[in-house]
Amino acid sequence: MSTRKVLELFYDVVSPYSWLGFEVLLRYKTIWNVDIHLRPGFLGAIIGATANTPPAMIPKKFTYMMQDLDKVAEFYQVPLRQPSDFFHVILKKGSLSAMRFVTAVQMSHPEFLEQLSRELWLRIWSEDKDITEPESILQAAKKAGIPEDLGKKLLSTISSPEVKNKLRENTDQALGYGIFGMPSIVAHINEKPEMFFGSDRFELLAHRIGEKWLGPVPQRSQL
Repeated sequence: MSTRKVLELFYDVVSPYSWLGFEVLLRYKTIWNVDIHLRPGFLGAIIGATANTPPAMIPKKFTYMMQDLDKVAEFYQVPLRQPSDFFHVILKKGSLSAMRFVTAVQMSHPEFLEQLSRELWLRIWSEDKDITEPESILQAAKKAGIPEDLGKKLLSTISSPEVKNKLRENTDQALGYGIFGMPSIVAHINEKPEMFFGSDRFELLAHRIGEKWLGPVPQRSQL
């Protein structure tokens, strides 16, 4: 039996392409011979540290992205819908408090990490709801199966040095791999990390790890 490959997914729930990459990669967790490690980070810090420019800040890229998201949402079968006030939600509100909460969950209750991340994406990128206010975060936590008391306890820790440092550590680890945007997948191949940026590099990723690409919805391909 071949050695299982480790795939690290660096993501931020403010990024719609991160949601697409997240869902597709997790569909392969029982198909490919891989271990998937979710690495929540802070995209704002990644962009700042690499002097990157968000696509939304470049008019022609923004126009293209808005059209592209509708197409890829249908193709990837992810219920992604654009928020009504994109610039306010994405660029002004951001995701720092949400990603600190995700990090707190990763640290102490990782069994909820996958579903919590999904619920936050659903709120911002499908239901056009807030992800910055405490009550909104708690609603996402409840839908992810986190008991109310535990959710409140975790929320009370998001300003702690431990949680802040962990999110910074995840983000610094991403920067150490050369990551400049999200989503980014780091595949460990022959004990060496290889980075794949974006949600459209799965065919190449599959080739590099010696697996078969069955499309964005592999379960459908296997019918």
